[in-house]
Amino acid sequence: MMAINIPERATLPHFEMPFPSMGCNARMSEAAVAMWQWTDRFGLCPTPEIHEQVRQARPELWASLIYPAAELADLTLFCEWTVWSFVVDDMFDDGPQGRDPARCEEVIVRLIAVIDGKTAPAGPLEYALSDLWQRICSNRSAGWTKVFRRDTSGWLWTYYTEAADRASGHVPEVEDFMHHRRDAIAMRGFLDLYEIPARIDLPEAVRNLSGFIALRNAATDHIALYNDICSTQKEQEVGYYHNSVCLIQHHRGCSLQEAFEVANDMLAVYIERIQKAERQLTSQLKSIGAGSNVLANVDQCVHDYRMLVRGDFDYHLRAERYQTSRHDALPSHSRA
Repeated sequence: MMAINIPERATLPHFEMPFPSMGCNARMSEAAVAMWQWTDRFGLCPTPEIHEQVRQARPELWASLIYPAAELADLTLFCEWTVWSFVVDDMFDDGPQGRDPARCEEVIVRLIAVIDGKTAPAGPLEYALSDLWQRICSNRSAGWTKVFRRDTSGWLWTYYTEAADRASGHVPEVEDFMHHRRDAIAMRGFLDLYEIPARIDLPEAVRNLSGFIALRNAATDHIALYNDICSTQKEQEVGYYHNSVCLIQHHRGCSLQEAFEVANDMLAVYIERIQKAERQLTSQLKSIGAGSNVLANVDQCVHDYRMLVRGDFDYHLRAERYQTSRHDALPSHSRA
């Protein structure tokens, strides 16, 4: 098992966010009321402790910052998917399911069976997932649903990988972990969900363009690393080492401050990769003779992916979940 020492406070250089803020969805309060009613109906927060943990995560704030223009119905659905995702994440990160590979596997297999309609839901988590899945996919194409199913199951299986790491004492290399983190951060599913409020359904050919794949990877990498930066000190305090900054510090044998510096430089690289992928994608669309409708839909996705990266940046500076002593590790301003 990786040895974790509670570190001294550390600060990061200011990270410059080049994408402008789009603000917060004006329907956030209404969506939050509906979200909590839905959460209570399915019993997702059965104890005051779990309820408070989710409240501090502020799922409605996350959804409202990354979907600032979504209509109320769409925003509410995104809030509900977000709160369900937070409950799952806290269950595996903090609960016994995340430390026992056999129990972890059992939970994941059942959740995916519910998605596939192979088993009837049992318990709050499965009933809530069944409800969400039916509403999310009701008006989507078979191709889109296949992608969303792949991205959701890929995210869920990362908890099993981490449970096996903990049980065996395996400490992943940073590069391997960053690849793993693309699925573990659960952002691929949110990238898919952007097509719902936009009322678009990208062709499979576009989804397989290298520029499109690179764009999604770079956006996901940035969000994953930024989340790790914001969570580092809290996760070190509880001995949770599936965190990029923790692994940088461990493998390099450096101070926490130095690990933050490395991570900060990586954030800038990911922004450059997003912009490079956008140019690559534009060139590829021209080379294949994409029609005006496809071009408009991809342009909407590019805009939305930037909005996700920026909204995530703003969220981590505002959500209570990240406002403890580790706040000293965060950049204090951004450039709009």
